[in-house]
Amino acid sequence: MATERERYFFDLNGYLLLKGALSRDEVSDINAAIDSLLPIQPGQWRGYVHGHNYADDDGINLQQIYEGGEAFEKLIDHPSWIEKVKYFVGGADTFDYNHGPLFIDENFANIRGPGEAIGLHSGGHEGTKRNQFRFYNGRFQCGQINILMALTDIGPGDGSTMIVPASHKAHFPHPDRHRHAMKAEIASVDNVEGAVNIYMDAGDALLFVDALSHGSAERINSGERRIIVFRYGPSWGNFRYGYQVSDELTARLTPERLQIVRPQTPLRPS
Repeated sequence: MATERERYFFDLNGYLLLKGALSRDEVSDINAAIDSLLPIQPGQWRGYVHGHNYADDDGINLQQIYEGGEAFEKLIDHPSWIEKVKYFVGGADTFDYNHGPLFIDENFANIRGPGEAIGLHSGGHEGTKRNQFRFYNGRFQCGQINILMALTDIGPGDGSTMIVPASHKAHFPHPDRHRHAMKAEIASVDNVEGAVNIYMDAGDALLFVDALSHGSAERINSGERRIIVFRYGPSWGNFRYGYQVSDELTARLTPERLQIVRPQTPLRPS
């Protein structure tokens, strides 16, 4: 559950930084598991993990990363954030008890090197139901809560996540959006007025509502920036890109994790 302080600042700013959400051993295990899946190119598969990117200069995504082994499965209902996610998505008493409160519609690792970034996107002005911020009848009812986990230290020059605080409540698009959007003239959030860098140590996690305007700075340092993103929403959601959970994964998940990755058991004629 979120504390009174977390509730206030999430409502105000649209995000929370969860320091030390993952232990050093967890980060090490996750990075080793990613190494075992590399190299991978967009369109290639490693088992049920799929190489993907949004544009040509935003790094490589390993989609359906929870299919990549136990190190990733543990993230599905990780105790550092799962109760907070439930609270901000809506709380267990607001959902269909038969199917549980949550669904992960996208989960991926992202690896980004020098010269790569992702442009400014989202914002409250869009009003998109899938990622909306909403508080109604005394409850948060957010359409999508993201958990972004740092697997490497991310400081100045490392391509940090950047957000525009409170933009989840904006009624108008950011004035610089057209120049800094994905695939635009400057496809990063560097020098966008009002945007702030979120510097993270390996193991920190950023919880934010997807309606928040966000993107990243361009990485100018050598080496890699590694993160994982899990996107949680209501149990009635569906996969963003049409992926499906493998039978192998469903067979080895705990009941609690299975309910999040597959809230509804497929109903077929006998």
